Amino acid sequence: MMKERQSNYDKVIETWRKKFLEMDHEELIRRFHLDADKEALYVTYFSQVLRLDRKTGVITYENEGALKGQRPGFNTSMTIYNMFHYSLPQPFPSGKLVPFREVKRVYPFEKAYQNTIILKLVKTFSGHVKEMTEACERLDGTSMPQGDVGYVIPVFPFLNIAVLFWDEDEEFSAQANMLFDSNITDFMHEENVVGVASDAVYYLTLAAGLDAKEIYGG
Repeated sequence: MMKERQSNYDKVIETWRKKFLEMDHEELIRRFHLDADKEALYVTYFSQVLRLDRKTGVITYENEGALKGQRPGFNTSMTIYNMFHYSLPQPFPSGKLVPFREVKRVYPFEKAYQNTIILKLVKTFSGHVKEMTEACERLDGTSMPQGDVGYVIPVFPFLNIAVLFWDEDEEFSAQANMLFDSNITDFMHEENVVGVASDAVYYLTLAAGLDAKEIYGG
């Protein structure tokens, strides 16, 4: 069953890889202020530089390190492809960070966000405040005066989220929350907001040196 599901994820990525080849790459470079050369476009996502090959549409990690040359997973790939396709012609971040439920058009995904992604964040970092703090720093986060760990983290250089975490104590169990730029759905399909939240957990876990597994498509 898992192999069948994974092949379906692969089919979706393959479809969007082909769509990317038909997009106006020069327009994408202008719209999102991307670095580029004759061979590829480069997108920074959660501090990872991603290379999109202009001839094949394949996305790979460009950073030096263990991931270099590998293809990112389903969430990361689809967030990039879908942003290029679904964003407004001139998207602008509001700079106002709001809870998931206040983001435009994401209401149908609230349950999955809370019961899957936030729960995963809590389970991963309960008892690991130091590791989470260091991970936020590695993802170029800026500290916030909220929570035991609170950071504004760049998803892209032009779009931020915030991650908040309260570790368990004698009275309360661990809790977590995320905040999103109120205009995030000007940049991507509302379903991709769930993907961004999922990737936030994945890349934080990776940066913390813990066992990092994708929530969807892994």
